[in-house]
Amino acid sequence: MTTIMLDAGHGPNTAGKRSPDGVLREFHFNNAVAQLVKHHLVKEGMTVLFSHNEQRDVPLAARTKLANQRNADAFVSIHANAYGNSWNSANGIETYVYPSAMKQSIALATLTQNALIIACKRRNRGVKKANFAVLRETRMPAILIECGFMTNREEAALLLSNSYRQQCAQAIASAITTWIRRGKR
Repeated sequence: MTTIMLDAGHGPNTAGKRSPDGVLREFHFNNAVAQLVKHHLVKEGMTVLFSHNEQRDVPLAARTKLANQRNADAFVSIHANAYGNSWNSANGIETYVYPSAMKQSIALATLTQNALIIACKRRNRGVKKANFAVLRETRMPAILIECGFMTNREEAALLLSNSYRQQCAQAIASAITTWIRRGKR
């Protein structure tokens, strides 16, 4: 049985993780997409676990510890990006892997990034490398997805829309399913 650990990045009370006008809280987008991804993956017969909690912030160490304890096949962290604290022109979608990521992480990141760009028709910022705790501390293939910028007025409006959340979720779930069917390659 395939087990996927979904992580709605940050938490409901994480300071500063919102659009400049305060209308969009990042966790609300992240959690909504995680719920939708779970729905799609469960229909594919996968077990889906969450590393986050809808009521409180969960420390990064607790998130990665849970993923490692449950021996998940993949860790997928869902986020909305920001550039500074005010409205600006930064835009697009990007997916991160750890700098010395295993090949399976790079394959999953590439599939996910491509699926998101096709589905959402946003600027392709590519697959990038970063030393993020959720990528560094997990023992399974792990990716962190940035689905658009909360500091860009156009993308903030998209991040608030149910249709965009559905597009993101479908693309992420499709990429994970393809990756599993290809033997995690």
